[in-house]
Amino acid sequence: MLETLIADFRVIFERDPAARNWLEVLFCYPGLQALLMHRFAHRLYQMRLPFLPRLISHLARFLTGIEIHPGAQIGSGVFIDHGMGVVIGETAIVGNYALIYQGVTLGGTGKESGKRHPTLGENVVVGAGAKVLGNLNIGDNVRIGAGSVVLRDVPADCTVVGVPGRVVYRGGERVDPLEHNRLPDSEAEVIRALLDRIEGLEQQMESLKRERAQTPHLAIPAVEHRPLVAAFVVPSDAEAEPQHAPAVEVKSKCRLSDRVIEEFLNGAGI
Repeated sequence: MLETLIADFRVIFERDPAARNWLEVLFCYPGLQALLMHRFAHRLYQMRLPFLPRLISHLARFLTGIEIHPGAQIGSGVFIDHGMGVVIGETAIVGNYALIYQGVTLGGTGKESGKRHPTLGENVVVGAGAKVLGNLNIGDNVRIGAGSVVLRDVPADCTVVGVPGRVVYRGGERVDPLEHNRLPDSEAEVIRALLDRIEGLEQQMESLKRERAQTPHLAIPAVEHRPLVAAFVVPSDAEAEPQHAPAVEVKSKCRLSDRVIEEFLNGAGI
C-alpha cells in the first residue's frame, strides 16, 4: 500500500506543471487527499466493517468534493486533477496511471445488482465533465473527450468524443495525455463532408441546366430522389435481399467523406 501511495504522490509532479513542492501537493491537492482517504476506507471495506468505510467516504466528499465509494478499486498512480464533482461508483475499477478531471462520473444506469459500473484500463484519460455509465470496459490508453457521454465499450488505443460518445481511432499514434487540444471533432468532419456533397450536387445540377439550354430538344432523364441518409445506409444481413447485393459493392467503393457520414449517422463508431 505504501508503494501505491508513493506512486499517487509522484504522478502529480509528472502530470501537473503547477505542482511546485511536496508541501503544496500534500495539503492543497484534493485529488490526492481523496485518494488517501479512499485507500484507507477501501481497506476497511474489504474487512467488511459496517458504517465506518462509508463515513470516511462521506467525510472525504465533504472535504474535497470528490465522492468515491469505498468499494471502488483504484489502481496506483491515479491522478484526479482539481476533482470537484467527481463521482466513482461502488463496483468501478480504475486502472493504473489513469488521469481523471473534474466533473467526471463513473456511474451506473439503474438499480441492477452486481457489476454495474465501468472498468477503466491503464493510462486512461477522462476529460472534464465526461460521463461513463454502466458496466463498460474501457481499454488501455483510451482518451475520453471533455463532456462526452460513453454508453458502450471502447477498445484500447482509441479516442472518444461526443454525445453519445463515438470512437475515433488514432492509428497507433501516441498522444500526450495532457494534449486535449488534439482531440478530433467528428461532428465538424461530418458537416464538412455534407457541405462538400451538397456543393458537388449543385455543380451537377448546373451542368445539366447548361446542357439542356444548349440542346433544348433533349430531355433530362428523371433522377430518383432519395434522402441523403438512406443513400449511405447499407441493409443488414437480415434485411438484405439478393437484388440488393450490389449495394455492398457500392459501400466498399464510396468516398472517404461518405464513409465518415455513414459511420456518424449509423453509430458505427462504437
